[in-house]
Amino acid sequence: MIPAIFGLSGPHLTADERAFFRDADPAGYILFGRNCVDPEQLRALTDELRSIHGRDRLLVSIDQEGGRVARLRPPLWAGYPAGQAFEKLYEIAPASAIEAARANATAMGLELSAMGITVDYHPPLDLRVPGAHDVIGDRAFGADPMQVAALGRAVLEGLAAGGVTGCIKHMPGHGRTDVDTHKALPTVTASVEELEDDLIPFRTLNHALIGMTGHLVFTAWDAENPATLSETVIRDVIRGSIGFDGLLLTDDIDMEALGGSIPQRASRAHAAGCDIILNCWAKMDDMQGICEVLPAMSEATAARLDRALAGTHIASSIAPEAADLLAKRDTLLALTGTPA
Repeated sequence: MIPAIFGLSGPHLTADERAFFRDADPAGYILFGRNCVDPEQLRALTDELRSIHGRDRLLVSIDQEGGRVARLRPPLWAGYPAGQAFEKLYEIAPASAIEAARANATAMGLELSAMGITVDYHPPLDLRVPGAHDVIGDRAFGADPMQVAALGRAVLEGLAAGGVTGCIKHMPGHGRTDVDTHKALPTVTASVEELEDDLIPFRTLNHALIGMTGHLVFTAWDAENPATLSETVIRDVIRGSIGFDGLLLTDDIDMEALGGSIPQRASRAHAAGCDIILNCWAKMDDMQGICEVLPAMSEATAARLDRALAGTHIASSIAPEAADLLAKRDTLLALTGTPA
């Protein structure tokens, strides 16, 4: 098995993709809006991916946070608010906010599992930092580390109750970025002491089964390399100070924050200590190049992958309780006096 997650070009596999994926045997796949036409088409697509590999517990993933980061949208799928909605409720009723976040994530998990999706790149545990770029912005659960951890825990628990594994991101913290990493590489000059706040949510939830790195340079730890490509940050901060021992994915290596060819980025990230390389844009030349430079998946990574998928469940349809959970969420969020 190749330690990579690949994107798909459209709503149906091409003959070339089907043959390539069968031979390459990647760790899994990531879905975008271009892959999701309606529930019937999407479930057929994910069923086909599982049939290629002959394993039900296949990593089929998506970015479904809610708000502006949602690949599945109304009216064909349910709507979910951004993290800031739960932050606002937390300010007046913390227990209700946690309950709302858990109900929201459980409904989300039930919907995703019925689509054949096993992993959601959610929750972001990045702090909202005043003056930073809004690439995180309203996606964050707040500025207080323990509040972010509490709401993030509720999301992980809710997704798991729905049959889906969540992913904490973007380690060791994306909140201080001054640019969008899709377009440029940020440099964070905060001190080790200042960065302690950023680590708290990740440290609190270091038992999460899957985590994702961020493409940011932290001069306090490694002034030369972004976290995704930094052996120092991965070894000493993510695996060390945070204590994360789950499956570690890169953020999308196609982002312009990283330099060099896509295969070069993949090789460097794997050498730095990332378990799995995330490559989203479904460019066949890039995917073939990644397979040429990466070694077969290690036993340690395979064990982490197995643990990450062990609790996932593929449902035949969306469970009826999903509607009740969304109604409960909306009732609780209404306490803030603003619509979800």
